[in-house]
Amino acid sequence: MNLCAGLERDRKHDKKIRHMNISVSELIVRYLERLGIDHIFGMPGAHVLPIYDRLHDSGVKSVLVKHEQGAAFMAGGYARVAHRPAACIATAGPGATNLITGIANAYAERLPVLAITGETSTYIFGRGGLQESSGEGGAIDQGALFASVTRYRKLVERTDYLGQVLNQATQALLGPEPGPALLSIPYNVQKEAVDDSVLEQIHFPSRAAIRHTTPTTALADLLRAARTPVIVAGHGCIQAGAREIVAAFSERFNIPVTTSLKAKGVVAEGTPLSLGCLGVTSNGDAYRYLVDHADLLIFLGAGFNERTSYLWDAKLLANKKIAQVDRDAAQIGRVFQPDVAICGDICAAVEDVFATLESDGMPPKARDLLDSHQAATAAPAGDASAAQPAQFRLMQLFFSALAQRFPHNALVFDDNIVFAQSWFDVSDRNHYFPNSGISSLGHALPAAIGARCFSPDSPTFAILGDGGFQMCCMEMMTAVNYGIPLNVVVINNGTLSLIRKNQFQLYGERYIDCDFVNPDFGLLAQSFGVKHYRIETEAGLDALFATADLTGSINLIEILLDKQAFPRYLSAR
Repeated sequence: MNLCAGLERDRKHDKKIRHMNISVSELIVRYLERLGIDHIFGMPGAHVLPIYDRLHDSGVKSVLVKHEQGAAFMAGGYARVAHRPAACIATAGPGATNLITGIANAYAERLPVLAITGETSTYIFGRGGLQESSGEGGAIDQGALFASVTRYRKLVERTDYLGQVLNQATQALLGPEPGPALLSIPYNVQKEAVDDSVLEQIHFPSRAAIRHTTPTTALADLLRAARTPVIVAGHGCIQAGAREIVAAFSERFNIPVTTSLKAKGVVAEGTPLSLGCLGVTSNGDAYRYLVDHADLLIFLGAGFNERTSYLWDAKLLANKKIAQVDRDAAQIGRVFQPDVAICGDICAAVEDVFATLESDGMPPKARDLLDSHQAATAAPAGDASAAQPAQFRLMQLFFSALAQRFPHNALVFDDNIVFAQSWFDVSDRNHYFPNSGISSLGHALPAAIGARCFSPDSPTFAILGDGGFQMCCMEMMTAVNYGIPLNVVVINNGTLSLIRKNQFQLYGERYIDCDFVNPDFGLLAQSFGVKHYRIETEAGLDALFATADLTGSINLIEILLDKQAFPRYLSAR
């Protein structure tokens, strides 16, 4: 025991005397490593070269992008799949401003993305330095630009508080409500020396589950009394790691599950207790069951936003009891008034209710109405909606083939969402990432690259319209440069589909600035050095899934669509 105590004392003493002065740039790289960050996406500039120089010999792999917006989207895609912090880096001025859209998307998605930007040296603040963005002397104020899209931001002008700055950034990235953090570090500060013990001032927030603050007995009472309850599962279920317990709860008590768009796959779609996706761009099956049959809705981490709620259609909630479980107190009662509200960890709450009902011996709910509803929805529709699949048959068959070919481990980033919401049955082992957040065009491709960096063995798809693709197509060369396998699926109809649809439905077919001429995607793929597939027929689609390497190569896949084919939903008010 004394020997052990002596060794521990010596170890602490050695650790103490090993402290040394290192540059701030090296400290930042060590901070990245301490956060578990192994990739950083960005583009070098003069004002961040000290940090890049320290990255050279570190365990953090730098990925050179073609545009800083792509760097922020890649970091966001990495964070969505990894469920841990990701990072991007850019120089001062235009490098930083180019990050803003991607950081805004991360903020809306509550993704832990650390953005590192350079700045001119402090001794020339206010004197008109090249790309200066200090906010002094008429220069743009970089911090102000990021103010509304970060959880924490700091222009680091001195080193004496650097430990506290890094600690605050860590709390923002890893706290109960995570989000982006911005560290803007002037060039001269990056080169200053600091003691490496600064890293010991960083405290990592506890990952312990948040227990619910309200007893679950009231929710158990509602379930006992209900005849046809429905679970509305949101993205909060995925964030809480609640897929398995929700699926088990649903199966044990015969409670059907519908999901928001971001929660597709919480319960495997296409299975008997899945109602599919609830939302304005879906096929409406879940909507009809909720309106016609449900007497209790249990919202689990679902925000009930514009898409999910059919623009807050009152019929969805009418004449029903409502329960809401969410870890975010701000979501409770934000859109509707629940009869029972539980703020806390979704897993723990469902487990408690499960145990209570199990001990009571509550029998499974009757399946008669659910079975008849599903039989009716499986039959050919008798209204005008029956014509829609014919217009979009290639898209329907594509998503059907994708689900069958890759029943697990696929990463699907989707900017389009309209077709996947109804036709892509996401299994409980696949991962579907719709373009939510701020819904930026051009998101899927770079986000998929970032995700594949974390999960190198997962078949990865980025699905975009042709308009969105042309906002980010240069990032295909990033995938080529680093040998990152990727399937980029471009819906080719020569128009901004949402704009054209709205101008058709709402503006008397007065089309303006929606149509365009596409490049030859085959020649474009050839110039990138990637494989190209042009899908015009069902036979071509069958050949794609039968012969193409969709796991280990980079493919540009275009699916032709008629620009005059409009989905039924109304997307503007």
